[in-house]
Amino acid sequence: MILRKNNPKKFISLGACVVDTILKVPKLSAGDAKIMAQDGVVIGAGMAVAAAATTVALGGDVKVWGRIGNDSVGDFFLKDLSSVGVDTSSIRRVEGAKTAMSSVLVDEKGHRLVVSYFDTLLGSDVSWLPIHELEDIDCVLADVRWPEGASAIMNEARKKGILRIFDGDVADPAVLRELAPLATHAIFSEPGFKLFSGSEDIKTNLIEHSKSLGVLCGVTRGHKGFIWCEHGEIKEIRPPKIEAVDTLAAGDVFHGAFALGVCEGMSILKAGQFACAAAAIKCTRFGGRKGVPSRDDVDSLVNATYGK
Repeated sequence: MILRKNNPKKFISLGACVVDTILKVPKLSAGDAKIMAQDGVVIGAGMAVAAAATTVALGGDVKVWGRIGNDSVGDFFLKDLSSVGVDTSSIRRVEGAKTAMSSVLVDEKGHRLVVSYFDTLLGSDVSWLPIHELEDIDCVLADVRWPEGASAIMNEARKKGILRIFDGDVADPAVLRELAPLATHAIFSEPGFKLFSGSEDIKTNLIEHSKSLGVLCGVTRGHKGFIWCEHGEIKEIRPPKIEAVDTLAAGDVFHGAFALGVCEGMSILKAGQFACAAAAIKCTRFGGRKGVPSRDDVDSLVNATYGK
């Protein structure tokens, strides 16, 4: 049975907490230039954060675990995330540290340049994590940007039999290899999986690693869709056809939608279709996480693209 908003699934999403300044420009410059932006937004972001906002928009109940500075940027982050229904009550504020920031330029073709800053004073300490909050949680999602936190939450969630979704984006291969086995579902970006596997051969390595890890492994491939290994077989989903405006946070939206779909009882095929549709809609909207779609929009695109 698929559970919807009258009985929302409960999630904790752990990862980097960032404030993005996103500017839409005619084109990205290769050298020195002064460019007048066509549009701009400032928004609370980060991989796990955008996934959390997606899950909430689609009907889940999500609390974020992460770290920010005790500064005005952090104040903005909390207010912005709270305004879309994400529970920020367990985010830690680190005295003397600066909240992480990114500046993002997006051109008319959807190509982007991202410059990020993470203050080392935010640290890697996990001793403060409110592990007791896992007691009534249905699923955890962890990104790769805070490896110590990801390891802590997935290890604890594994002890309790909780679903664990790992967002395996580009990172140190050793970190990816440490964290992926802790998940029930390890969903990589294509570059992230190539680093993890040490090979360009995605299909062969999906089969090998899914078997050796005992984890469902999948790879998001942008306009090529989603590929995964299930019961020793490679399966693929093509995404809906769209005109991309801004691909920033599309992978995060995929993860948030996929996590909700799996938690609601969808098959991997149905959860993948649901997530592909959510990510596709986001790509038609400028503003990174601001482009998160509604449940009605996603369900409509799923039905139009894949059938009921």
